[in-house]
Amino acid sequence: MKFIDLFAGIGGFRLGFEQAGFKCVFSCEIDKNCQEVYRNNFGENPFDDVTQIQPNSLEDFDVLVAGFPCQPFSICGKKQGFEDTRGTLFFEICRIVEAKQPKVIVLENVKHLIYHDRTNTLKVILTSLHNLGYNVTSQLLNARNFGVPQHRERIIIIASKGKEFNFSRIKRQFPPRLRDFLDKTGNFEILDKSEYTLIESPKLQESGLLFVGYRNKGTWKTGVRPNTEHLSRTHRQPNRIYSIDGVHPTLPSQETSGRFFIYIPEKDLVRKLTIGECYRIMGFPETFKIHPSLGESYKQIGNSVCVPMVKAIAKSILNQNLLSNQPYEPQTKTPEYKQLVLFNY
Repeated sequence: MKFIDLFAGIGGFRLGFEQAGFKCVFSCEIDKNCQEVYRNNFGENPFDDVTQIQPNSLEDFDVLVAGFPCQPFSICGKKQGFEDTRGTLFFEICRIVEAKQPKVIVLENVKHLIYHDRTNTLKVILTSLHNLGYNVTSQLLNARNFGVPQHRERIIIIASKGKEFNFSRIKRQFPPRLRDFLDKTGNFEILDKSEYTLIESPKLQESGLLFVGYRNKGTWKTGVRPNTEHLSRTHRQPNRIYSIDGVHPTLPSQETSGRFFIYIPEKDLVRKLTIGECYRIMGFPETFKIHPSLGESYKQIGNSVCVPMVKAIAKSILNQNLLSNQPYEPQTKTPEYKQLVLFNY
């Protein structure tokens, strides 16, 4: 049960797979700050440039995991996709897969990859894996269904040499509340009541989010239609405030100052989410050694993966016996159409 960890970041994929009983035999990450954190936690220096990997020099492995660069496809970025040089790194995965033929491939990316270039980008990815001899399926998974209080939707692509991976067999949990993941004491950054406005009659959203107010920040001055200034203010993610009786919105990598504010009803106060709480609601262990730079730590956790979700995927791969020596069973439907059925449990 060996795997390699490509575009490893700070090791979220590695944590999840190791917790499921797998052994990592190779890692690759080009960001120097992420390399430092990876080294401090796993005792090894990741290989830096994926384009320089010589596949035949790698130890044989069963599973390839990769949270390949999401910036080319993210709604927060320019969405250039394969026109962005980072987008072409997907084909480095294909190069390694073609040479090593692992039994299973697990890829993770942002939700917007599904819709990028009118779904053509995802079709290219799925078809490329299919042409390499794999059954390929994908689904949108939400971290909140795997034991952490965060609404974080990510597309998971799984390619297998034998039977097709069945997403419905992944064990899910009922979404927990954010309040159960918070520090009881600490040097909290508390907002003065003049710095925020609470809304009347907040309603729990289907996503599990409970939007209760916003910080009193300046509105956009350009392109704001008359009588819509409130939208400019409340719809900017860093200015929103959510109750701890719901889940937290997605932690983005762009918020290096960690502007995540939560409302505690019983104390009638708003405070900033601490860096430790950010790592906790991504499922990282309390013993995890983060980067000494606070801004870098916020960026890294926003770029990472939900560890319990990865663990659930790894355990389901084992339970579905995808690592057996079963022959390749080609699917009857083309992968670009199968993936369009999305579920949000």
